Parts: sequence; structure tokens; C-alpha cells
Amino acid sequence: MVNRQPLAKQQGITLLGFLIVAAFMGLFVLAGMKLAPVYLEYAKIQSTLEKVRDEHQGSKPSIEQIRSAIQRRFDIEDVRVISAKEVKITRIEGGFELRATYPGRTSYVGNLWLVAEFDTAVEVMR
Repeated sequence: MVNRQPLAKQQGITLLGFLIVAAFMGLFVLAGMKLAPVYLEYAKIQSTLEKVRDEHQGSKPSIEQIRSAIQRRFDIEDVRVISAKEVKITRIEGGFELRATYPGRTSYVGNLWLVAEFDTAVEVMR
């Protein structure tokens, strides 16, 4: 008489399943690597607007002085996706609003692109 024990239940993932999961994870990692510089550029722009706000807060700057300060800081930070002329400077009660709105684009795979829309604003009060 042969003692037959039930076969152990197998657990885990097959090689094909592992390759499919790895491919999807690779696509997400690639997207993150491609978008990281776009978000770093956004951080530079946001920081620039905040520094210009701090520089001119409480004074009575003209729009030209503000735009010149933005351009100077964009040059220092090496910002290339937007120029100082594209930053909207509008008069509000008690000061100005500086708003940078632009798309951040980077190539993904082949002719596919990743696009992020950015919109940041600060207020410079007199």
C-alpha cells in the first residue's frame, strides 16, 4: 500500500506573470524619471516668484521692475520653459499678482508625450 499524501498547494507568480508585472512597473518608473525634471523646473519657477515677492513686498515697484527681477532670477536659475514676458502681472487692490501658467512637456516613448499643466501665483503687496 502506497501512502499518497495530497500535493502541496503551489503559491507564487509564474515567470510570464512576473515579466508582465515588471514591464508595467518599468513604464511607471520611466514616467517618473521623465517627469522629475519637469517638476524640478516648476519648483524653480515657484521659488523665483516667491523670491521676487519677498524682494518687493512693502515697496512700490513698477511692473517693469518686477518683470526685470523675474527675468534676472530666471537667468540665474536657468529657467527655459517660460520667459519673464509670459508671466502675467496684474494689478490687484494693494499690489500685484504674479501668475505663471504653462504646460510642462517631455517625451515618453516614441511619439508619446507626457504633459503636465502648471499654474502658480503669488501676490506682491505694497
